[in-house]
Amino acid sequence: QVQLVESGGGLVQAGGSLRLSCAASGRTFSNYYMGWFRQAPGKERAFVGFINWSGGRTYYSDSVKGRFTISVDNAKNTVYLQMNSLKPEDTAVYYCAAGRFVAITTTNYDYWGQGTQVTVSS
Repeated sequence: QVQLVESGGGLVQAGGSLRLSCAASGRTFSNYYMGWFRQAPGKERAFVGFINWSGGRTYYSDSVKGRFTISVDNAKNTVYLQMNSLKPEDTAVYYCAAGRFVAITTTNYDYWGQGTQVTVSS
């Protein structure tokens, strides 16, 4: 059974940092891209960034570029989203996802985690 389990969300003040984790299990993801998305109340799920499992390729949305960093730990089958200089507008439920192709749209990802809440107070 394929599982993606996010953790690390919480409440943080503006300007602070959080690191989210996404633990993957149930199949081999070495040929997959791992994406992070977020969904704020009343809004559509939005692309944050992706990485391949070798870690050699990353891509970020303009809204997080320079503040967020995605990395992988192959030994732990875990993907991380390091979020720095957080802003109130970063408040959302954050999801990790796995897809076979490079993509920034939700429809191209095959597996999804349950999400973790990030709240940034002003």
